[in-house]
Amino acid sequence: MFAAIDIGSNTLRLLIKGTGGEKRYFRQITRLSGQFSEGCLNVESMARTTKALKVFSHEMEIAGITKYHAVATEAVRRAENKEDFLVLVQKETGLNIEVISGEQEAQFTTTGVLSVLDPLPTNAIIIDIGGGSTELICVQQGITKFQHSYPLGVVRLCEELSTFELRAEYISEIIEDYFNRLSEAGLSEPKYQLIGTAGTVTTLAAISQHMTEYDPDKINNSVLTTEWLNQILSNLKPMSIEDREKTPGMEAGRGDLIIPGIQILLKLADQFRQSQIRVSDSGLLEGVIAGLNNNR
Repeated sequence: MFAAIDIGSNTLRLLIKGTGGEKRYFRQITRLSGQFSEGCLNVESMARTTKALKVFSHEMEIAGITKYHAVATEAVRRAENKEDFLVLVQKETGLNIEVISGEQEAQFTTTGVLSVLDPLPTNAIIIDIGGGSTELICVQQGITKFQHSYPLGVVRLCEELSTFELRAEYISEIIEDYFNRLSEAGLSEPKYQLIGTAGTVTTLAAISQHMTEYDPDKINNSVLTTEWLNQILSNLKPMSIEDREKTPGMEAGRGDLIIPGIQILLKLADQFRQSQIRVSDSGLLEGVIAGLNNNR
């Protein structure tokens, strides 16, 4: 039995996988990067996250896990007090956490995303929208050609930019920067299929299918059109956060985060002249556990 843990800026996830392919999946929103102050994780968010990781550790013990890999991404990467957090987690849960780079995160994400796509795209831009950062990954023939991690997470956008218009301007600057970098690397010419992964995108896919019970098999390879994204943005924008979270398919805790997530997707679609975004439920977590399987 193997396990992978993804300590994201907004969400914690645990995947337990048996040698026969059976899986158990757990997730909890703890908003680790919430109220990021003076470059540090705050005490309350660290406590929430540690409490959830205790539950994960208990589930791993029950499952008889023999090998695990726990990774932390942008929120912990940029925190000046990251060592305090890692020590706290180890002391309270027994878990050892690896803080991975943006490049490692992109590679794990690519592995996980491509594992469920059918058919595989010839040229793709993988979009991993997290709470603290967004990874944009250029893939050709299954090989990562260029990737960059940007401080474009939905929690950061909500907490650091107060209006829709300010977020739109910042998002445009970031995505234009990525496109320019692709051009400089000679990678801007092919027509790229856009592939979205992680909580913002999968939540939108669940909303589009009016899901009352989340089903990853129905999420994988589903499609979000720009027409639908514009419509759901118009519907959700005037609502209160509480009312947004009553929408079928909306995960609790994402009511404020969903709007900047849609803004990112629509700007990417416009930049790459695409009318749809394909969705993968599989991503970083599945890439991490694939690495464990390959190294057993």
